[in-house]
Amino acid sequence: MLTLDKIYHASFTLKNYIRPTDLIHAPKICPDSNIYLKTENLQITGSFKVRGACYKMSQLSKAEKEKGVIACSAGNHAQGVALAAAINQIHAVICLPDGAPISKVEATKAYGAEVCLVEGGYDEAYAKALELQKEKGYTFIHPFDDEFVIAGQGTIGLELLDSLPDLDAVIVPIGGGGLISGIAYVLKALKPEVKVYGVQACGAPSMQMSVKDNKICRLPQVSTIADGIAVKEPGQLTFSLCRDYVDEIVTVNEDEISTAILTLIEQQKLIAEGAGAVAVAAAMFDKLPIKGKKTVCIVSGGNIDVTILSRIIKRGLLTSGRICSLNIELVDKPGQLKKVSQIIADFGGNVISIHHERSNEGSDINGCFLRIELETRNYQHIEEIRDALTQNGFKLEC
Repeated sequence: MLTLDKIYHASFTLKNYIRPTDLIHAPKICPDSNIYLKTENLQITGSFKVRGACYKMSQLSKAEKEKGVIACSAGNHAQGVALAAAINQIHAVICLPDGAPISKVEATKAYGAEVCLVEGGYDEAYAKALELQKEKGYTFIHPFDDEFVIAGQGTIGLELLDSLPDLDAVIVPIGGGGLISGIAYVLKALKPEVKVYGVQACGAPSMQMSVKDNKICRLPQVSTIADGIAVKEPGQLTFSLCRDYVDEIVTVNEDEISTAILTLIEQQKLIAEGAGAVAVAAAMFDKLPIKGKKTVCIVSGGNIDVTILSRIIKRGLLTSGRICSLNIELVDKPGQLKKVSQIIADFGGNVISIHHERSNEGSDINGCFLRIELETRNYQHIEEIRDALTQNGFKLEC
């Protein structure tokens, strides 16, 4: 069973392995609240997962260590297990979904683990890991539904109380539920008035549905840029802990996650992966009653594939009104493009790209279309430019 003694023991054990991450004040994230960021994205391996993996590994018997370990993961748990195995000189096999970010796959290999890529998602990787465990006699290191793993993640709760004794609330990402289970158990035991909120992606709300229905629910599929929390079914232990100790679970959509990633980059100079940004997204988009409260957002990981990052930034810019596209119907005569450009310049818009084409069949024979992509400040700025163009006689398509 999970106990406070076990979590304190984990904290003592992990001192030689993990980094006690900083708590950064970030008042601009949500001006109505007093936000702090727990920067687990700056943890060794780039994620909180190394805490649970290292503590679990430290508790294995000599015989278990000699046989080796196996794990499954979307990426972050894999790196945690791989590093812990290397520290303890244990052979590790990691089953990863074949769609896992290349950066996470390569990082896992770099720690010395044997990687087995499995077609499908996390659940397929999980099934393969169980198959290999029975075949080879490995010890399975579960990514979330294990009391030692949860105890390791719970050490974050102890650090929060040490760094910010008067905190009012904490917002935690949820995939399988190991992270929030450990944090919630600690906080509710040591300071029960602290609110513990969970956040899932709209495309993978397995824990939210399970707690709501008071039974474990399995989703037929999951789809989200937050691959680290794309879990179809929570664990038995984590479900029970979330049901008993978590105050509320909400969801955020893909645009909100992208905006949170962009905000962390611009305002805090922090790189977060999708799963690592969902707590910030929940705070930014008023998903929870944290107004006026001293609130910690857990930035759980920063292992984002750089090939995806540029697309997420673009999506975040679109969502926050920092980029927009205008389709303008013009009369095909000299000076029209110049006039449009002048209006945009007068209102401080910056043209990124422009496409000019003559009318298609069925349109005014003297007409043409102008498609412009702009850098803007926000949605209000976009409306100012649109209104100015309209007032000057230009017709904008929706």
